[in-house]
Amino acid sequence: MSTLTITNPATGATIRTVPADTPDDVTAKVARARAAQPAWRRRSLDERIGIIRAFREIIERDKATLAALTTSEVGKPLGQSKNELNGLLGRIDFFLAESAKTLAPEQVFSEGTMVEVIDHEPLGVVANISAWNYPYFVGSNVFVPALIAGNTVLYKPSEFATLTGLALADALHEAGVPKDVFIPVVGGGEIGAALTSQPVDGVFFTGSYATGKKIADAAGKSMTRVQLELGGKDPVYVADDVDAAAAAAATADGAFYNTGQSCCAVERIYVHDAIYDQFVDAFVREVGGFVVGDPTDEKTYIGPLTRAAQLAVLDEQIADAKKRGAKVAAGGQRLDRPGNYFAPTVLLNVDHSMAVMREESFGPVIGIQRVKDDAEAASLMNDTQYGLTAGVYTKDRARAEKLLRDVDAGSAYWNCCDRVSPRLPWSGRGHSGLGLTLSRYGILAFTKPKAWHLRSPG
Repeated sequence: MSTLTITNPATGATIRTVPADTPDDVTAKVARARAAQPAWRRRSLDERIGIIRAFREIIERDKATLAALTTSEVGKPLGQSKNELNGLLGRIDFFLAESAKTLAPEQVFSEGTMVEVIDHEPLGVVANISAWNYPYFVGSNVFVPALIAGNTVLYKPSEFATLTGLALADALHEAGVPKDVFIPVVGGGEIGAALTSQPVDGVFFTGSYATGKKIADAAGKSMTRVQLELGGKDPVYVADDVDAAAAAAATADGAFYNTGQSCCAVERIYVHDAIYDQFVDAFVREVGGFVVGDPTDEKTYIGPLTRAAQLAVLDEQIADAKKRGAKVAAGGQRLDRPGNYFAPTVLLNVDHSMAVMREESFGPVIGIQRVKDDAEAASLMNDTQYGLTAGVYTKDRARAEKLLRDVDAGSAYWNCCDRVSPRLPWSGRGHSGLGLTLSRYGILAFTKPKAWHLRSPG
């Protein structure tokens, strides 16, 4: 029997070994989901929404247990796991409130005996390959609207958040989702590849650009719908008219929350020359106050990296930056303790010759670059293959909007960062992805339109 070992990234200890799927298991699960989809689709929209409402109640009931479970296998500080679950409730509320009117048939024309209507039919069988860094958010962005729309879902949690994924499956089944309508798929990357090779009707993936490109290439051959939420190298520009200390506190949180392991974390900061020194002093002080420690301790802000392999990536980025002239203002090395810990790191004197300003870090490392004006900031913000988010800190909204309109990113932030709203589409450009989740568009993403031309007898 194939198995998967779950490890605590804070200690290196084994938490549990769970049964894992084989490629043959995946084939059988896809067949079950295909067979179950017509009956699920025939259940009324109100009934499907009611089941998701029951799922929300179970999440509310089990928040404390779920938070502790995620912290144990992902290493997310416990307070941040709780925050994610509280945020999940709000996202579910959005889908509960908006799905019925979004999915309702739309009459778009009526004249004489002719009526035109757009209907929204489910895709069918959806493969949802989810992420470990925000397992509740990333998974629910897909499976909640997919289920409401009448799809069956094969849900593969990241191998680094498997226990969380199985707990979500248990909650959905308890709420009334049939076991063949929502099916967890367990395993590593090879099982994800086996799932995406199956004859499904949509592949919704969150992960790296390299894997996303392979999925897109394969899906193109079969004309399968794909949505790819990939990486980011998200920039923030701090203009010369802001409160430097307040901007430093906000952007430090944006860079280091969840130990920097967020696709929309601040990954590079550009600061106007006029306030650069003041900003850097405040930023380094802020980072120095972050508590690094046991993620089960409510006081901890920086926990371990979920993946041990990422430690080497950070080592390499910092060594490359130092070789090219960067100065380490804080951190700069692994911490000498059990687990995957890396010191919160601030790099100065950085530029775009350095990997840390061009390649995703996905950890507690940030580079801060001095710029002379808005034009230079905008040019550097666009000097990337990614296009997920971009932010500007300034007192002047018109100034921020002018700059951000010229930045090629899916989300634009004025005086905020590292923020996602269920009311707004979440989408990337370039190497940051394809398609979208969230908002009413993110509900329709799990449907295909049918155009009705209806002429009554004259």
